[in-house]
Amino acid sequence: MDTALPRSTDQVAPTSLSLSEALRFWLKLGFISFGGPAGQIALMHEELVDRRRWISEKRFLHALNYCMLLPGPEAQQLATYLGWLLHRTWGGILAGVLFVLPSLFLIIALAWLYMAHGDMPVIAGFFYGIKPAVTALVAQAAYRVGSRSLKNRWHWGIAATAFIAIFTLNVPFPLIVLVAAAIGYIGGKMQPQAFGGSIHGKGNEPQKVGAALIDDDTPTPPHAKLSWRGFWSVALVCLTLWGSVMGALAALFGLDSPLIQMGWFFTKAALMTFGGAYAVLPYVYQGAVDNFHWLTATQMIDGLALGETTPGPLIMVVSFVAFVGGWTKAIFGAESLLLSGAVAAVLVTFFTFLPSFFFILLGGPFIESTHGNLKFTAPLLAITAAVVGVIVNLAVFFAYHVIWPQGFAGQIEWPSIAIGLAAAIALLRYKVNVVYVIVAAGLAGLLVRFLL
Repeated sequence: MDTALPRSTDQVAPTSLSLSEALRFWLKLGFISFGGPAGQIALMHEELVDRRRWISEKRFLHALNYCMLLPGPEAQQLATYLGWLLHRTWGGILAGVLFVLPSLFLIIALAWLYMAHGDMPVIAGFFYGIKPAVTALVAQAAYRVGSRSLKNRWHWGIAATAFIAIFTLNVPFPLIVLVAAAIGYIGGKMQPQAFGGSIHGKGNEPQKVGAALIDDDTPTPPHAKLSWRGFWSVALVCLTLWGSVMGALAALFGLDSPLIQMGWFFTKAALMTFGGAYAVLPYVYQGAVDNFHWLTATQMIDGLALGETTPGPLIMVVSFVAFVGGWTKAIFGAESLLLSGAVAAVLVTFFTFLPSFFFILLGGPFIESTHGNLKFTAPLLAITAAVVGVIVNLAVFFAYHVIWPQGFAGQIEWPSIAIGLAAAIALLRYKVNVVYVIVAAGLAGLLVRFLL
């Protein structure tokens, strides 16, 4: 029981940890991991470092530093890394899977309710209210990322250029990332003081708070030691899994199938999610809404709202996108829309998260062999600055569709403006929990729809 676990001040580390006990925790985490990556990482730190003493502060931050440098959902990758460190490969796989599994089931259920019964007055009113709240959330994300990363005129310039590029020129997000990385690389050579920095900053130095199962000076477990045989085995298995699923889809449905398109598209998305889910959403929007027409802009906003109110990584919004796309394209026929959506959601979740397992299981032994303090490189700092401009573009895009749902020629939605401003004040000024803001905005939307 939890009461038997050592407190953070105990000097005696837990003597052992069974896989079943760890899996119970990872499953619990999958159900309660609200609040985005920051909240999820904070929860893992509180539970694993302070309360349960499974891993020391220094080793926890060491793993986090690596995950922060990777594309993809850092909280899920951190869970995978820690699960792997504690219980070998299967421990990491199960920890990562359990972190997203509850969210996947919830997203499928909510997406079905949305598509099948979204025109009901109650549901329509609720979504009327949460759309402007989501716009405020995106604006908050831009402010949060910008306040951490825009430290000088170089960073501000990169952010502004990225915004102009995607807003006025519709430049693809991958190209923005590549150009920003190149600018950062050159800038790091010419102006190293402007492009230096670290992931966590000075206020996050590890502090010794007591003994842990995996402590600061605990030797690297045998399974976590670098082995080229293990390296190539992991690479072969991951690539075989990806190729087998893509090959099976091509054989069953043809190369032009929406499932093939989704698999390839979200594999690329997973490899360029630097800066978190909000950073990759413009790329997802470009592909899902503009290019493939899997869903509409309004449905995209609604999906983001659902992602904000369910546990698990925010990037799980891609499962909603896939469900709606599978439903819209009627992959298995008009009589099997639920099956079409569910299969698409499961497959996209697989393609989105497979690279995360690949990076952790492949790179983990390298990281454990050093125990060094990883720093942001100049290219990654530049990418982060560009991400700010991209997120601002997303906020502007959402605001347009919320305030003028019929275009500039249509009527201004003043109730939406009021709800959005109230949500922004609650988030930025009073730091109200995201879930509370979304629920309150939804109830306000219901009230507006029934009164007007």
